[in-house]
Amino acid sequence: MNQVLLIVAACTLALLSTVGASLPYPLLPPLFASGVENGLNQFLGLPPKLLFGVALTVNPLGLLIGATLLGPLSDRYGRRPVLLTTAFGGAAGHALTALALLSQSYALFVLARFATGLMEGNSSVCRALIAEKLTGAERARALSLVNGAFHLGWLVGPLLAGVLTSSAFGFGIAAPFLAAIGALVLAGVLVAVALPREAARADTASLWQVVRHRHALNLLRHAAPRTLFLVQLAAFCGVAAFYEFYPLWLVEMGRFDAPGIALINTAMCGIMTAASVVAGRYAGSDSLRRAGWFACGIALAVGCVALGNLWLGLAAIALFGIPNAFFNATMQPWAAERFAEHGQGAVMGLLSTTFCLATILMALVGSALVLIDTRLVLGTGAALSLWAGWRLHGWRRELQPELKGLAR
Repeated sequence: MNQVLLIVAACTLALLSTVGASLPYPLLPPLFASGVENGLNQFLGLPPKLLFGVALTVNPLGLLIGATLLGPLSDRYGRRPVLLTTAFGGAAGHALTALALLSQSYALFVLARFATGLMEGNSSVCRALIAEKLTGAERARALSLVNGAFHLGWLVGPLLAGVLTSSAFGFGIAAPFLAAIGALVLAGVLVAVALPREAARADTASLWQVVRHRHALNLLRHAAPRTLFLVQLAAFCGVAAFYEFYPLWLVEMGRFDAPGIALINTAMCGIMTAASVVAGRYAGSDSLRRAGWFACGIALAVGCVALGNLWLGLAAIALFGIPNAFFNATMQPWAAERFAEHGQGAVMGLLSTTFCLATILMALVGSALVLIDTRLVLGTGAALSLWAGWRLHGWRRELQPELKGLAR
């Protein structure tokens, strides 16, 4: 297989998956926090901020299930059929989302976002494709490019939403999702062309057996992957608190509208994408030590936003992507190398599942804490990322005798 086509296909799916997840971020805060009543923020008489938290939660819930199952399913049935299914399935989910927004149906919106998230869980398959086909420095650089594509999606999605719904274009709130449908269909065609049909696998496990016994969380039966899960979960809680609630923080602290949020997000994601591309070139030894410091950097950025000063917060939002990009570029190749015997689909599925769990956890906790103060959610996330940095340094010390034994 041509390595360039392989990386292009993986990066394209990664980009479009994140675009779909991030499209609503600049759209939802004004719908739920502007004080203007509509069918979405008046569902069952519940507080609009609570409805906002639930709306944030359902997409990561779908992502959680998808990330947990799609990676192991691709280990069993092949990367190509799983990626094709999720590309076209994601397009169908965006169609339902557009219909829900046009009809102002909160229940349909929640259902559509869940279904879309289920298909967007293919991030583990994209990374497994790279981890399986490439090794060493090439694997690290390619994974960084895929990470860069994911981060770029956080730029493109909100920017697309902000531009298409701005007064300059005025295409309506459903327009970004209609654009995403066309992009995912094209991505599915690219996957069909770029990835050759795979030979039948000797594995004869049924779909139910894979779902029940080979999901990514099955790795938690082993001590080392369990430690990886806990550390990543804490670090990602800081990332999730930031992603989910900094747009609301911008509305409350600076009275930003959807185009304004999209502009700030563009600066942050542009820096993060560039950092991801660069980070892969500096992947080296002592990964846990480096990752520990990067986790502390995430905590510092999120904590600066939590302090509440508008200009300090804007600077922290813009620079947040640097430690986040280097953290992922360090941990993913390390995990792919250390836990390869479990299957790359399952390993990358565990990393993706961990992020989804963190997103759900912070959305649920945040939907309650935000009723007190949005800054409290961000402060909690910063504390958890700081703990992750401390624990990574401790884990490195615990592994040193093992690593010295291997060196001999």
